[in-house]
Amino acid sequence: MGDPVLYGLSRSVYTRVARLALEEKGVRYTLEEVEIFESTGVPVDHLARNPFGRIPAFAHDGFMLYETGAITRYIDEAFVGSRLQPQDAPARARMNQVIGIVDSYAYRPMVWGVFAARIVTARAGARPDDGIVAKALAKSHTCCHALEEILGSKRYFTGDELTLADLHALPILLYFALTREGAAALSEHPNLRAWFDNMAARPSVQRTKSKYELEQ
Repeated sequence: MGDPVLYGLSRSVYTRVARLALEEKGVRYTLEEVEIFESTGVPVDHLARNPFGRIPAFAHDGFMLYETGAITRYIDEAFVGSRLQPQDAPARARMNQVIGIVDSYAYRPMVWGVFAARIVTARAGARPDDGIVAKALAKSHTCCHALEEILGSKRYFTGDELTLADLHALPILLYFALTREGAAALSEHPNLRAWFDNMAARPSVQRTKSKYELEQ
């Protein structure tokens, strides 16, 4: 079987989620950068991979796939290595709950509402809308509280073993924590902060750092 190809952007949090799954499974892969944010729009060849124009997309021996959750589950099930999904029903449900929280409630306020405003917009020389940031930060605090409650005193979200829940949440929280407000919010949740520090030190995370982290 050939090595899989991941189509996305190294600075994209969802591309990184898929990369972390590949790294944790020890899978050799190729990352093909696809710039979807140019003024010219999404490249036509990428629309053939994903008609919605989102990233990442994934190819493995002729099998094409898009949607991050589907990609990471495929990676876990198609390749040998440590399992990234719990076997028992309650832990598996908890994993899916965390992924759902991140996708539905954390990603947009943390990444687009806080990180993009404070880091990306500021570096472009523009002034962020503080009102929008404040609303996003309030939603982000709710997400941090919810994740802290689920995590409790456990090492990972479902217990002692790393799962897709941890890999799904980390890239979003990493960007959030690059901002002053995000770092302060994490400091208010000691269990989540300890989980964050533990995850950030993993070799897979170090190998997939984005340009924003490398510039810090």
